[in-house]
Amino acid sequence: MANKELAIEILKGVGSQNNVSTLMHCATRLRFTLKDESLYNDKAIQAIDGVMGTKKAGNQYQIIIGPGVAKVYGELTDLIDYSVETNEDTKDERQNNGYFKNILDTISGLFTPILPAITGGAMIKVLLILLEMTGLLSEGSQTYQILTFVGDTPFYFLPIMIAYTASVKFKLNPIIGMFLGLMLIHPAYMDMVSLGESVNFIGLPVTLANYTSTVIPVILIIWVASYVEMFADKVSPNAIKFFFKPLLTILFMVPIAFIIIGPLGTIVGTWLGAGLNIIQTEAQWLLPIIFGILSPIVIMFGMHYVVTIPLVIAALEVNGFDMIGPGFLVANMAQGGAALAIGLLTTKTQLKALANSSSLTAILGVSEPAIYGVNLRYRKPFFAAMIGGGIGGIIAGVIGVKRIVFGPTGLSTIAIFIDPGNSLNIIFAIVAVIVSFGLSFLLAYLLVKNDSQIMNEIK
Repeated sequence: MANKELAIEILKGVGSQNNVSTLMHCATRLRFTLKDESLYNDKAIQAIDGVMGTKKAGNQYQIIIGPGVAKVYGELTDLIDYSVETNEDTKDERQNNGYFKNILDTISGLFTPILPAITGGAMIKVLLILLEMTGLLSEGSQTYQILTFVGDTPFYFLPIMIAYTASVKFKLNPIIGMFLGLMLIHPAYMDMVSLGESVNFIGLPVTLANYTSTVIPVILIIWVASYVEMFADKVSPNAIKFFFKPLLTILFMVPIAFIIIGPLGTIVGTWLGAGLNIIQTEAQWLLPIIFGILSPIVIMFGMHYVVTIPLVIAALEVNGFDMIGPGFLVANMAQGGAALAIGLLTTKTQLKALANSSSLTAILGVSEPAIYGVNLRYRKPFFAAMIGGGIGGIIAGVIGVKRIVFGPTGLSTIAIFIDPGNSLNIIFAIVAVIVSFGLSFLLAYLLVKNDSQIMNEIK
C-alpha cells in the first residue's frame, strides 16, 4: 500500500483527521492523542496493510509502521490541518516528569529531525582523521580543507537547524525561527565578536558571544519568540498583519536575543571561568573531575568557547600543560560507552546503526551525535555517561594526567597526552579512558536493561 493510502486508512481508523489532537512519531511508531477515544478502531487499524501492530500507553495511541514511519507521518501531516509536534513524548506524559527531565526530553526531541546532518558531519570528520592517520590525505591539501569545513557545517550552523525544530515544537513560524537563528551567526555580527570592541543597541550594552555550535541559547530565544509572535498577532491590524506581525516579532526579539537571553551562556561562562581560574591555580586536580562530569552541559551552552579555550591557552602558556583536556577526554569516552550499550541492547536497525556509529565518533573525539542522538534521548545513558566521566575524571585528576598540546580529545589524538618529562602520563590517560568507557557502558547497559519503558522503545 502506498504511503498516502496508508495514511488515509489510518485516519479512518483513528476517527478521521478532525479527531486528532496531536501527532508525533519516533523511529518506528506514529503516536496519536485523540479528542474522542471512543472513535478509535484498533481492530480496523491492525488489519491495514502496512501496519505492524498497535499499542496504547496512557492516553497515547501508538501505531507501529517500521523504518518508513517518517514518510507516512509526512503524508498524515498533509492531511491534518493543525500544527503538529515531532517530539516523542506527549504533554501529559511530560507533566508526570520532573522539570530537569522535561528539559532533557525537550532538547532531545528537538534533535531527532537533524540527526542525519549531525551524524553525517561527524562521520566526515572521522573519515578525515582516518585518511590523515593512514597518510592517504595530507592536512595541507585543498581536498582536506574542503572536507574539513563540510564536516564542521552542521555544528557551525547548529543554531539554525535547532531554530527550525524548536519553532515547530513551540509553534513559532519556522521561517521566522530560522531568521532568528541566522542573525546569531551573521558575518557582520561575527566580525563584532572577533573585534571584541564594546557594542550598544538602543543605548544598552550587547554581550558579544559566539553562538556557533550552541544549543541552549537559541532554544530559549525561540521559546520566548513564540509568545512574542502571539502578542504581535493579536495587536497587528488584519489589513497590515502580513508584514506588521513579523516586523514586531523581529524588532522585539533583537534586544531580547542579543542583550538578555543570548548572552546567558557567556554570562554564566564568565562566572564559571572566574571560579575555574582559581581552581586552575589552587587545585588543578579538580578540573578533570568537573569536566569529566559536566562537559556535555558545557557543550550544550556553548561555554566550551567562552570558558575552556581561554583557560587552556593560558595554562599551556604558563605551565606547559592543561588539566581541562583530560576531563573532556574521559567525558567523550563515557558518551561513547553509553551509546554503545544502547547499540547492543536495541533490535531496531536504524537505532543500532546510529548508536554504534555515534559511539565510534565519540571515542575518536566528536561526542555530539552520541549526546544528542542517543544518550540524551533516553536520559539514563546520559546520566550513566556523566557518572562514568566523573570516575574517569577522578582517576585523571588524582594521578595528575596532563594535556601537553592543545587539540581535540579522543583516541585519534591521544598523542597530545605524551609528556616528555613523564612517560607514564599517556599510560595513565589510557587507564582513565578505559575506566570511563567501561563503567559508562556497564551502567548504561544495566540501567536501560532494567527499565521496561526504555526497553519497549528500543526493541
